[in-house]
Amino acid sequence: MAEKISDETPNPEKINDESPNPLAPSNDEESITAHSKDQNRKKQMKCLLYIILFAVFQTGIILLFVLIFMRMTNPKFRVRSGSFIDTFNVGTEASPSFDLRMNTQFMVKNTNFGHFKYKDGTVTFAYKGIPVGNAMIEKGRVGARSTKKVDVVVKLRSNGLSLNTRDNELGSDISSGVLPLTSSVKLKGKIHLMEVIKKKKYAQMNCSMEIDINSRTLGNIICK
Repeated sequence: MAEKISDETPNPEKINDESPNPLAPSNDEESITAHSKDQNRKKQMKCLLYIILFAVFQTGIILLFVLIFMRMTNPKFRVRSGSFIDTFNVGTEASPSFDLRMNTQFMVKNTNFGHFKYKDGTVTFAYKGIPVGNAMIEKGRVGARSTKKVDVVVKLRSNGLSLNTRDNELGSDISSGVLPLTSSVKLKGKIHLMEVIKKKKYAQMNCSMEIDINSRTLGNIICK
């Protein structure tokens, strides 16, 4: 008995519904795309974070530079010591006068991070506010955060004092054995930072001291 052949033809719409669409993305492709986008987003966030951190670091460096390096102060200029060499002539209470030759050591102290270049200056030594001697300071340079010593010979003479000062004050000081003096100067110059930044500064001195006539020494040096 022959098998009956069906006349039913296959429905093309049904075939299309059952067959997969090659153009539609699969779940794996969607997962890969989402992962790629997530990775890119993370990279962008990292780059942004690095940029912010770098900007904060740079700002900190600039602030540190301004607070430490750019904070320039006036150097200090002081009388450090003094000794008397060949001339030490002091009168009496009745006939007061003095003629001294003092080897004086000055000190220039620079606490800045740049070197200090100063111009010529003149230190004035005075007795009771009246000049009795000068010390010429030649122009020079002090390194960053360092101290420089300068030796100068100073002649101290009372011939510029008035008769009233000599008779009433100098005579009394000679009798006591102590001769008070003061010294002052203002050295003008500039602080040089990395040879790029230059700022005007000055080293000012206001010192008081005493000469012990009996021991021929300089002592009790006080500087402001």
